[in-house]
Amino acid sequence: MSTLLTSPLAAQTSAVPAAPATAPQEAKRPNFLVIVADDLGWSDLGAFGGEIATPNLDALATSGVRFTGFHTAPTCSPTRSMLLSGVDNHEAGIGTMAESLGPAQIGRPGYEGYLNDRVASIAELLQQGGYRTVMSGKWHLGLTPERGPAARGFERSFALLQGLGNHFGGDQDGAWKKAKANSVYRDDGKVTRFPIGRYSADYFADRLIGFLDEGASDARPFFAYLPFTTPHWPMQAPAETIAKYKGRYDAGYEALRQKRLARQKELGLVALDQQPHAPDGVKPWDSLSPEEKALEARKMEVYAAMVDRMDQNVGRVIAELKRTGKYEDTVIVFLADNGPEGSEIDAPFQVRGVAGGAKKLGIDNRLENIGNATSYVGYGAGWAQANSSPSWLVKGYPTEGGTRVTAFASGKGVVGNRIARGYLSVTDVAPTLLALAGLSQPASFNGRPILPFEGKSLIPVLENETAEVRGPAEPVGTELFYRRALRKGDWKAVYIPKTGSAYPRDGAGEGKWQLFNLATDPAESKDLAASHADKLAELVADWDSYANAKGVILPAAPAGATPK
Repeated sequence: MSTLLTSPLAAQTSAVPAAPATAPQEAKRPNFLVIVADDLGWSDLGAFGGEIATPNLDALATSGVRFTGFHTAPTCSPTRSMLLSGVDNHEAGIGTMAESLGPAQIGRPGYEGYLNDRVASIAELLQQGGYRTVMSGKWHLGLTPERGPAARGFERSFALLQGLGNHFGGDQDGAWKKAKANSVYRDDGKVTRFPIGRYSADYFADRLIGFLDEGASDARPFFAYLPFTTPHWPMQAPAETIAKYKGRYDAGYEALRQKRLARQKELGLVALDQQPHAPDGVKPWDSLSPEEKALEARKMEVYAAMVDRMDQNVGRVIAELKRTGKYEDTVIVFLADNGPEGSEIDAPFQVRGVAGGAKKLGIDNRLENIGNATSYVGYGAGWAQANSSPSWLVKGYPTEGGTRVTAFASGKGVVGNRIARGYLSVTDVAPTLLALAGLSQPASFNGRPILPFEGKSLIPVLENETAEVRGPAEPVGTELFYRRALRKGDWKAVYIPKTGSAYPRDGAGEGKWQLFNLATDPAESKDLAASHADKLAELVADWDSYANAKGVILPAAPAGATPK
């Protein structure tokens, strides 16, 4: 049971069960704005070492508290289930991504493929406790009306249901629908259309601002959720924003990696002697042909424009909060949903391997067209690992590069102008918001029992009382795509199975448990499994306990094999 901490941030209210929206409130409670970036790199924002123009996010981050140890799941929908529920993704219904369910997982508890009924979303709890709840952006937690945001606590919502979409709305009809690669949107629960030609970040911000304006005279505090789809592939952005970055990345991803790491050291985000993990599956820039270099540089120019455009729209939302007098009473939380995407992408997965499939969708990936609505590319392993540096690997992996993400908090009551370096989890967001609202988590919701929060309130971190909310003996496990990790204090065990050679979604791992001490080796570059066998055995046993408790389903071991 989550309880309210005695704290100025909690608006001096006592902890009470989530109450009906009509219940009187003892004191003015904070508004909440939670912003999620999709596949953002660890070092993309200026406040985290990047060169992309992100003045609005930088201002929020540097005036607030930047988290250098904030962790998520390795990919988007598992993270979102943990963000909204405060519990592990295997319990919240996204044991794996719905698009990746295996035969042994289908129909099993925790693998429903949507936010299940074992949890109540933070929107549901805040709404019941007297908050006005709105969202605009990516949902990815259920496709049907009863599993969408309108059914999970959001009074107003405009939502992309799937994990991605054309950023200009060009994938809703025709061949896209026939290939089952079309995107679907709901407006307050009803299927609707994205306005073709508008840019995703622009329109999501438009709708959120509209929802906030509608509630300007509402006496209730608000919970606003703004999950952008930028900078998730396909790499697309308005031409005028792309033009700002012409030629910026011609020196290549290795040069970018060095510059960003140097800037992180200047900002105090990493140690001065920090060395990056060696890149995996990346061709040296100098080995590329001039044509290949031009293509790769263009992809990064478009990616930078996507981050830039997202920042512009965050600025618009913040300006609206200031205009309406709501800003000073608002707590803002920003995070990326996972590490940067390093897969080689040139078409939707639904038509990969289908002869002429991309052509039927009208995809044009010529150099001069990349970034436009008819292009469809990712930016690949080189740029992704430059953006996740100094960490190991990228999205899809339980390594630091896949799960340690850009995150910060600012606004009402947050002690700012500082960096917090402790290990934090995306499951901590929901209990933090509920505590700040002066509410405690009920044992049931809508007549059904719900799981207690696993996350911890971050109020002591926000008030600069501590950087840690977990003790050094508390294990935290994770699993996705059969890739596993267990964090315990400074120690981390990682298991990446030998699953193939295509980088990185099916990238080959060691097929054995590895052990790292993140206090001395945050880049996970020195495997200590042999020299610290007892510690590894301890963490592996902890992971087994975690998997049993959460109902993690792993592939059956081959006959006669000893499970690792």
